[in-house]
Amino acid sequence: MTEEVQAPAEQAPAQPAQEKGADLNINDLNALKQIIDVASSRGAFKPGNEMVAVGQVYEKLASFLEAVAKQAEASKEKTGA
Repeated sequence: MTEEVQAPAEQAPAQPAQEKGADLNINDLNALKQIIDVASSRGAFKPGNEMVAVGQVYEKLASFLEAVAKQAEASKEKTGA
């Protein structure tokens, strides 16, 4: 006799659940910038490729945070708050 065993069908959730702790905000990014500052001042990154990579990310992060601050200021002035 041959019996077929079927696994119960798994149902995908209708909406994907947001992962816990997946929220990231501007304050977190500012904290990250400060962490990079402290770590680099304490020599946590090797000179050369490591420091170059960290520096590039740091500059991108700093530019992004500056743009967000300008946008928030413009929005604040626009709404008159």
